[in-house]
Amino acid sequence: MSGIHPSAVVHPSSKIAPSAAIGPYAVIGEETFIGAGTTVGAHAVVEFATVGKNNRIHPGSYVGTPPQDLKYAGERTRLTLGDNNTVRECVTLNRGTAATGETRIGSGCLFMANSHVAHDCRIGNGVIVVNSVGIAGHVEIGDFTVVGGIVGIHQFARIGRYCMLGGGSMVNMDIPSFCMCQGDRAKLRGLNLLGMRRAGLSRETVAAIKDAYKTLFLSGAPREAALAQLKAGSPFPEVQEMVSFIERSKRGITRPAVGEEAQEEVTL
Repeated sequence: MSGIHPSAVVHPSSKIAPSAAIGPYAVIGEETFIGAGTTVGAHAVVEFATVGKNNRIHPGSYVGTPPQDLKYAGERTRLTLGDNNTVRECVTLNRGTAATGETRIGSGCLFMANSHVAHDCRIGNGVIVVNSVGIAGHVEIGDFTVVGGIVGIHQFARIGRYCMLGGGSMVNMDIPSFCMCQGDRAKLRGLNLLGMRRAGLSRETVAAIKDAYKTLFLSGAPREAALAQLKAGSPFPEVQEMVSFIERSKRGITRPAVGEEAQEEVTL
């Protein structure tokens, strides 16, 4: 597919790079920019969006459509999508509300079929969102996190980098970087060691993160004391990232699983 199919509808206020491709019956709505090498599949809708280079927007997906928020009153808000993302069939990526003005998604992400990103979210780079995930408004997800199938994430929740959310998890609190969680309500199930290895973190760094996890969640020490110990004693930036993430939490931090629950396998 190349160029703009004759049956596609493109609003006069939108701009499409010459090397982009717009498929049959696709609709490119108002104030939209489609970057070089990006393809928009049949019957897809893209509006009020800035779409970067080499994205693959599959048939029947909706990018930059209005927020599902009863307070939204038609404000001129946007969705920004980076480069090299894959948006599969029936995905919905809503634009922002007046609260922030923008839903922002990084580069290299995969949104599998029927997944949803609500208004005003901040999604990092390399994030994988599996089928039928629901991400509510104002959620933040860090780089290279994997969100398993049928996960629900509560509005304003924050997920750190390199996390793994097991299939079916209902996430209503914050999850620090490098952690795994699963369950309804979701609980921490240790560290995403596979994700850290794939990221090329050194053995020393992984060991330091393991020690930090034990100090924070398994030692029985008061949270404030554990944070102070790590903040003063660890030279590893990744450990300081976990400390900073927890200190900035407003919803609270997801608790670790205990007993038999802690032994359950995390699945996508």
